[in-house]
Amino acid sequence: MVYWSWRTLNNHMEKPSLDTAKAGAMRFNTDSSQLEIYDGNQWTGILATSPEQRTGGTRGLYAGGQSNGDTIDFVNIETTGNATDFGNLISDREAVVGSGDRTRGVYFAGDGSPENNDIQHVTFASTGNATDFGNDTGATHSDGAGFQNTTRSGVAGGSGNTQQIDFITTQSSGVSNDFGDLTDGRGGTTGASSPTRGLFFGGYKSPSSSSNNNIDYVTTSSTGNAADFGDLTQPRYFFGAGSNAVRAVIGGGQQNPEILNTMDFVTMGTLGTAIDFGDQTTSGYGASASASRTRCVWGGDSSPGLTTKMDYVQIMTEGNAIDFGDLSNSTRYVGATSNGGGGL
Repeated sequence: MVYWSWRTLNNHMEKPSLDTAKAGAMRFNTDSSQLEIYDGNQWTGILATSPEQRTGGTRGLYAGGQSNGDTIDFVNIETTGNATDFGNLISDREAVVGSGDRTRGVYFAGDGSPENNDIQHVTFASTGNATDFGNDTGATHSDGAGFQNTTRSGVAGGSGNTQQIDFITTQSSGVSNDFGDLTDGRGGTTGASSPTRGLFFGGYKSPSSSSNNNIDYVTTSSTGNAADFGDLTQPRYFFGAGSNAVRAVIGGGQQNPEILNTMDFVTMGTLGTAIDFGDQTTSGYGASASASRTRCVWGGDSSPGLTTKMDYVQIMTEGNAIDFGDLSNSTRYVGATSNGGGGL
């Protein structure tokens, strides 16, 4: 469906579109000469560059993890097959949090010896080891949730019931900035992004490891505290989520003591309760996800034991996940990011 905006030549008032736009609708803005997409909340510009131009397809990166040390793997999300070695993190760590933009992947924090608050980055179009970016503001963001848009990368929550949200300007370097707070402090959460919003799903409270089904959101280009979005279909923690510009898919995790293989989805420009999507081929407990405009790919798993398995789904459909290939090592608690996810 095409949405038209009528304008006369003599400064007459512009008339509204004949139909209300739905999330995913596209238009050509004659004022800015730019193609735009409606994210369910507002029209936003579509970038002229693409992951295909930069890296021959959207690259998904999976870094660190239990038993995985400092390894960074990568895949082409639009194909299937086993992951390839990309390089190494600055040091061994698990529960690192991924974010980034079209050119730079960013990793926050991670459990190491001791737990750290550093930030490091890689360049998607090349391969090689991570480089120091700077430091986080002091919050414990391991086991937290990443989010981003074309200019900002951020992290929310983390172990020790962290409530703080921090952000950086992705193409700069230095210390992070305080963004605001989640509605409550929690770790084991995961995040997804649209071009305008960051969403944060589920998590647990220490020391009881009681899981919750909360979904929070923020407007990425601003600062301030998160607001309530709705609820997941089931409480869960230690799981992965990915998104395109319209929809986020959330899969796997644990609802103490039950291990889950179910997937939910939400339309990010709206508010409300998540909807059942289908099932993963594994539990997805301890997995992390990267995404392109069409696919979401989970890597890592730990039930009944550590595995190399990767699953994927087509984001705008519903149904069960399909085997994608294997990571280079059996692991869980990896940190994932891509150069073509929803916030980009």
